[in-house]
This record gives sequence, structure tokens and C-alpha cells, in this order.
Amino acid sequence: MRKAQLKDNPALPDATPPLNYEAALAELEALLARMEEGHLSLEDSLAAYRRGTALIAYCRAQLEHVEQQVRALDGEALQAFRADEGALLNSES
Repeated sequence: MRKAQLKDNPALPDATPPLNYEAALAELEALLARMEEGHLSLEDSLAAYRRGTALIAYCRAQLEHVEQQVRALDGEALQAFRADEGALLNSES
């Protein structure tokens, strides 16, 4: 019965994955606000904490993924710039 109470409790989000980074961050902020109010039971606080850690892990993974993409794009831009710079130097000679 405890699981049903946690699942049906509107104060706690369900365990579905967030739609995106922004949704995860918004859910995390709302969850933190509910926890700071201090009205959750011990069990609900633990469930909220678990959900919060899952959301933090999701956000970190998303940030790492985007950071890798930016690094790849920066690497491509630097390689293209160096190639263009080399062509420019050869044409000036």
C-alpha cells in the first residue's frame, strides 16, 4: 500500500524520464521547493530525494553530451580555419 500512496501522491513526481533538460531542471526545482517546505513524510522525502538524484544524473548526462558536441564542432571549425589559413598563406607566396 505504501507504493500506491507514493505513486498517487501529487506532491511527488512519477518516475518517468523527463522530456528534456529544461523539463528535468524545472521538475528538480519544484521538487526541491516541496522538500524545503518540510511537509513531506520521511518516506516521501526519501522518494523525493531519490527522484532528485535521478534528475541530477539526467541533467549531468545531458550537459556532458552537449559539451562533447560543442567540442566536436569546435574541432571541426578549428581544422577548417587552419586549412583556410594554409591556403591563404600559399596564395600570398
